[in-house]
Amino acid sequence: MQMLTKFETKSSRVKGTAFHPKRPWILASLHNGSIQLWDYRMGTLLDRFEEHEGPVRGISFHPTQELFVSGGDDYKVKVWNYRTRRCIFTLQGHLDYVRTVYFHPEQPWIISASDDQTIRIWNWQSRQCIAVLTGHNHYVMCAQFHPTDDLVVSACLDQTVRVWDISGLRRKSAAGAQPMMGDPLSSQRLNTQGDFFNVTDVVVKFVLEGHTRGVNWATFHPTMPLILSCGDDRQVKIWRMNESRAWEVDTCRGHYNNVNSALFHPKRELILSDSEDKTIRVWDTTRRTLLQTFRRDQDRFWCMNAHPELNLFAAGHDNGLIVFKLERERPASAIHQNSLLYVKDSQVRLHDFTSANDAPMVSIRTAPAGQYLPPPRTMSFNPAEKAVLLTSDAEGGSYELYNLPRQVNGQVSDSAQARRGAGSCAIWTGRNRFAVLDKAAQQILIKDLTNQTTKTIKPPVTVEAIFNAPGSQILLSTATSVVLFDVQTRQVVSEINAAPVKYVVWSSDMSTVALLCKHTITLANKQLDQLCQVHETIRIKSAMWDASGVLLYTTLNHIKFALPRGDSGIVRTIDNPIYLVRVQGGDLHCLDREGSVNVIKIDPTEYRFKLALQHRNYEEVVSIIRNSNLVGQSIIAYLQKNGYPEIALHFVRDDTARFELALECGNMDIALETAKAIDTPAYWNKFSQEALRRGHIQMVELAYQRTKAYDKLSFLYSITGNTEKLVKMQKIAIMRNDLQSRLQNSLFIGDVEDRVRVLQESGQHALAYLTAKSHGLVEEAESIRAGAGIEEADITSADVAGGSKLLLPTTPVISSTELDWPQLHVSKGIFDGKFNFGDKGAGPHPGKSRVADLATAAVDGDDAAGAWDIDEGENMGVDDEEGFGGAGADEVDLLGDEAEAGAEGGWGIDDDGELDAEIAAEATAAAAAGFVAPQPGISELEVWSRNSTLAVDQIAAGNFEQAMRLLRDQVGIASFDALKPAFMEIYTSSRSVLTTAPFATPSRIPLRRNPAESTEASQYFPAKIYSLSSSLEQLQQGYRATTAAKFEDGLVLFKRLLLSLIFVSVDTAEDANEIKQLLQICREYILGITIELERASVAKEEATEENSVRLVELAAFFTHCQLRADHEKLSLRAAMNTAYKHKCFKAAGEFAQRLLDLVPTPQIADKARKMITICDRQSRDNLAINYDARNPFVICAASHTPIHRGEPAVNCPYCQAAYKPKHNGELCRVCTVAKIGAKATGLRSLASAN
Repeated sequence: MQMLTKFETKSSRVKGTAFHPKRPWILASLHNGSIQLWDYRMGTLLDRFEEHEGPVRGISFHPTQELFVSGGDDYKVKVWNYRTRRCIFTLQGHLDYVRTVYFHPEQPWIISASDDQTIRIWNWQSRQCIAVLTGHNHYVMCAQFHPTDDLVVSACLDQTVRVWDISGLRRKSAAGAQPMMGDPLSSQRLNTQGDFFNVTDVVVKFVLEGHTRGVNWATFHPTMPLILSCGDDRQVKIWRMNESRAWEVDTCRGHYNNVNSALFHPKRELILSDSEDKTIRVWDTTRRTLLQTFRRDQDRFWCMNAHPELNLFAAGHDNGLIVFKLERERPASAIHQNSLLYVKDSQVRLHDFTSANDAPMVSIRTAPAGQYLPPPRTMSFNPAEKAVLLTSDAEGGSYELYNLPRQVNGQVSDSAQARRGAGSCAIWTGRNRFAVLDKAAQQILIKDLTNQTTKTIKPPVTVEAIFNAPGSQILLSTATSVVLFDVQTRQVVSEINAAPVKYVVWSSDMSTVALLCKHTITLANKQLDQLCQVHETIRIKSAMWDASGVLLYTTLNHIKFALPRGDSGIVRTIDNPIYLVRVQGGDLHCLDREGSVNVIKIDPTEYRFKLALQHRNYEEVVSIIRNSNLVGQSIIAYLQKNGYPEIALHFVRDDTARFELALECGNMDIALETAKAIDTPAYWNKFSQEALRRGHIQMVELAYQRTKAYDKLSFLYSITGNTEKLVKMQKIAIMRNDLQSRLQNSLFIGDVEDRVRVLQESGQHALAYLTAKSHGLVEEAESIRAGAGIEEADITSADVAGGSKLLLPTTPVISSTELDWPQLHVSKGIFDGKFNFGDKGAGPHPGKSRVADLATAAVDGDDAAGAWDIDEGENMGVDDEEGFGGAGADEVDLLGDEAEAGAEGGWGIDDDGELDAEIAAEATAAAAAGFVAPQPGISELEVWSRNSTLAVDQIAAGNFEQAMRLLRDQVGIASFDALKPAFMEIYTSSRSVLTTAPFATPSRIPLRRNPAESTEASQYFPAKIYSLSSSLEQLQQGYRATTAAKFEDGLVLFKRLLLSLIFVSVDTAEDANEIKQLLQICREYILGITIELERASVAKEEATEENSVRLVELAAFFTHCQLRADHEKLSLRAAMNTAYKHKCFKAAGEFAQRLLDLVPTPQIADKARKMITICDRQSRDNLAINYDARNPFVICAASHTPIHRGEPAVNCPYCQAAYKPKHNGELCRVCTVAKIGAKATGLRSLASAN
């Protein structure tokens, strides 16, 4: 039996716990007076309630309302609303500590037990005490309602357990009687028989005596007439009761200190108890024998609680609480074609998916009397021999081989024929053999059907588990990777980095595999090349492949999907965990924790839509858009993010969103339509900028007119030579009395007279006179001079300098009403037209998506001839056998022309026989001449681009956009600024320039990677610019700089190496693995050096306590970077000295011990031993540093703080640096080019994989 820990907290002593009946929440009442509300699935603290004065001992959720109740040492019972996050009211009446509080499952009652030797029942609706139960003569440690009957059980330090009958209180409450806590004389006047404490409503039914010391806990069995009690006599007692009496059944002995609480397992015949002896013990209810003991080294247990519906338990101890379950609940199962084999009720059962028939096949081994046998963990099925292998954790790991009956007749075979053996994993590797992992000896045993060992294999790595794989191969799971191992050749085929794998799921054709870890799923092909990786914050439970190649997987509360390229999403929410076994269309077959086969309906529309987009299957995309209700902001954001704004445009009805999408995809017609609908200056300005950038001058003019941007309009008319509208703008300026606009328009038009008038009206007489004089307007100049009262002799600078020219506008050479720039004419794509969702026949015709795809590819490609349809025009006259007219119909259909042959008459296209004859004659004459027009060849750069999918080869070919797209998809690159020098270096270095003559254009000769071996075009690849050998040389330089403590230089070198690894291409899988190792080394050194530089910066600041704490923390974190051994020794020495200097003796001793483990020189080893001796005497840290070497963590590359195991984290898709979730979406601090948290398929550097 195992304790499977699901959640754990660190806090002060926990005195009480309570599970929420529906939500994944747990309450913890602490000895320091605080109440904590935790989400045990996510591992996060949701809220904290602090109104009690002193320790809080009792806590309980209401079964249906948004309430919980607490009781503490301040004698108060408080009722809280967790939604409003405040205390609603306080119930006062107890005279001493309140030990426990509970809600009644049906009535509006609360029961509380107190050290004042009483038990009180409160009505939380009327907020009054309705009964006081007296009779105990010592502290009442516990009181609880019966789950169904009108009973209360209480435990007291007077060594008794009492059972109380509260049926009278229920009858009185049902009759609507008022509580008896008012004036006692009034009850006497009414001739009632009750006393002041209303004891006639609650009477003692049984007094159970048997404990020799105080009783700490008592509880009812949920369904049987049993009572469980425990106390300071270190015993757990079981009592049985009937209507007339109660008696002791048996006693469980084994604890060696006070037993604080005990409970019945709600689903199994087990008893759990916890004690101050730091143990939790599990007992057999029927035989009262000890089955298992779970021990903690430092923590005494004080309370325990069971979830009302799930197989979960919580125990509070001195330093927090722990949520756990006792055994795995995943049924072992296996799939073969249309059948499911699974284990339920100690039987292997067969379920037929088509007929839904379910029948038992064979019984499996059960636990002997008084012992516990864990259920099977995994199942492996051999369809050829009708045999199953069941693996369990029994006896340290064992397997059982069962032969199934050939026919399903409803009869169950006996388990006595099973063959058993020791091993942690067992899987079939062939028709008549299976592999067993001996984990302790690190051996793989190949056995036959008689369970005899035929072969023993020593694996090349330390293996944690084995899984099946295609053919004679198996998967070996290690602590850090998964290895594809060939059993026959005993060779490692490939390897992939992954966290410890729990389950492996292959697709039906064994072409792709999903490696399921605790919080991640790694998708790979059968060669273990990583396709993508999916991260989850909560546990992943199961997964199964859809027929279309989509992985569906389940977490604790969701069914999700993952596409091979990394996209994922939620299919639906589930109430309880399930385990997928088959996906067929919209039906999801699964097993629940009770071992029942269920079918869940799901909507596969979203992942089918995304998969069709990735496969460029636009016919299915169109079909889904028309026939489904696929809407929502997530779909729109997905389409926009992945470069399909023209598709997202058809989902959006909001004008603002349509406007943004239309601008993004360049659909200026829809942008204009939505801008008119919105009609605000901000959107018109944005529209005018985009229209001007695209050369839609008429749209720009309209936008300027709508926003009344007169100055912009004038300038637009000026640069386009539209003098007529400039004259109109001048008239508008006169009407607006805008002198500045009049002056500007007069300059644009060349109207000197009006310019002089504007200057006069604005009071600039000198400028007006000079303008008139310069342009030969003598009369106007004299008039201005006379009006100003200045004599002509007084004017000294009115003469025009020689060689000057008048300021007049140029005359437009061409005046045209068509001002828009010429647009490139391309065939319409499938999504360029509008979808008519009401008309199923609207939209593109089926069968046209491939051609539209080719047209789009031609536009986006480098070949300008294809973009201008030059290839199409030349090919139309090439084939002499078919002739021009014979290919015409096919050409038109392929180009997507919607004019059918029968509709030509409507378009005025008549069948002209004379024209056909003339065309035929010309074609015949051309053929007779024997002249064939030469065809343009394909450049070698285009061949490079076609032959390779590596980003570095696309750069060499000049296809920068494709290279950037590949890098975004593979490693999530978001900023290419730092990569620009490398792009240019690769591009220029992949070709040489040959100068032939001074007047001739130099020839550019592409440089091939393998000129001697490349005899065919399919073997042409560009020369390698970045190589693995040069990368290793850079690594050595970085090592030397780090050793010399030139951290700034080392940081530059490692960052340069990290970025250059993106462009290194190799030819073997071994070299590709070395690239991955180099990437990890660069990441760790960059992170370590940045931490050390920050530590040096903090050391220069003022010596405050905060800075001292940060110095020690940074020094400690530097030691956890994966550095070379000599550098790790240096970091440990620095950390040891820093910690000792700031009196963190505990940490200094740990660093010294780690330094000794690395076997330093004798002198350094002696110093480390002395440090350990000194620190052992102190054994404390005077500073509260955020560092615990025993709690595994990774370092956030942004904040340089620890991210402990189980805490949420996001990673850089390229260098895999870890970050806290708040940094999601930012640029990685390590590589400076990738977007944190972006989905990526992984870096590809293997050239032979192309």
